[in-house]
Amino acid sequence: MKRARDFGIEIGILQTGSFNAITDVPGVKVGQVTVRQGDSVNTGVTAILPHGGNIFQNKVPAAIFVANGFGKLTGYTQVEELGNLETPVILTNTLNVPTAAAAVIEHTLSQPGNEGVMSVNAVVGETNDGRLNDIRGRHVTGDNVLEAIRKADGGPVAEGNVGAGTGTVCFGFKGGIGTASRVLPAARGGYTIGVMVQSNYGGILQINGVPVGLELGRYSFKSATHEYKEDGSCMIVVMTDAPLTARNLRRLGSRAFVGMMRTGASGSNGSGDYIIAASTAKELRIPYSSDSMYEEWRELRNDELDLMFQAVAEATEEAIINSLLAAETVKTKNGVTVEALPVAETLRILRKYNRLTEK
Repeated sequence: MKRARDFGIEIGILQTGSFNAITDVPGVKVGQVTVRQGDSVNTGVTAILPHGGNIFQNKVPAAIFVANGFGKLTGYTQVEELGNLETPVILTNTLNVPTAAAAVIEHTLSQPGNEGVMSVNAVVGETNDGRLNDIRGRHVTGDNVLEAIRKADGGPVAEGNVGAGTGTVCFGFKGGIGTASRVLPAARGGYTIGVMVQSNYGGILQINGVPVGLELGRYSFKSATHEYKEDGSCMIVVMTDAPLTARNLRRLGSRAFVGMMRTGASGSNGSGDYIIAASTAKELRIPYSSDSMYEEWRELRNDELDLMFQAVAEATEEAIINSLLAAETVKTKNGVTVEALPVAETLRILRKYNRLTEK
């Protein structure tokens, strides 16, 4: 699987982490289960864990930025109210959100130390993969979700037609799961920002500032009849080891949306665009119970966030492009075909605009 940088597409100015993935953030793990059945079921589940321990007992600061609320994100209000995350983040398709939430609750209640727990705020996001998937069949099971959580690990992350990205469509081409990361210079803390996307939205594709969609002749609103419809949302998950609490995590999440817009997103009515941002900094872990009346922590000052904003925008933009480059053409029994982004033609266009670093 080749990614943007393998082709000479270098987005932004900052360095990537070792894997150029959300798993570059220390402790973050990703697990994915792909559900394919015949030529009509193309869906799945992706689990992102901020750390490998008992998340309910050791919550992490978190925030959710809503760019467009046309979606079914479960768990939003408690994160907004309390500023923390107490479960893995699960991504799946629209109609399997309740199934995934039930599985997350089961996972949490079954963990040692949670025997007395009677309230769980499961965070589950979605995009609608109904164009390429028999979404009404609700083929993702609770066992699929639990398997994704169990399989979660560090290291490289599969992209494209995997997990929650198996049936997605982006800019009229096959979308999917994508990831990227950025590492700040040591003089600015050396913190890592990792991003994962479930790309399933439309607009006029741009790559590294180049109007690829226009050059390819494939873009939204090309004709008065809007020749293809690709609304379906984008879920973005941001993890960082920088010490940030909910207020500035929400600000960080809003800058991830900047990266999405750089890819040519139109922010359409039916695109539910959410960014879930969390800090894995150990000094900010929030214990479920404590002998102290007080929370005590140290976090970055507002003035120290500018480079982090740059980093999250770059990583989001690259994660989305990675999702497109890794995706493969999908055909269904209903005669629907969604083609993968034509890589050779895309590279020719980027070379024409001098936006390709030759390898």
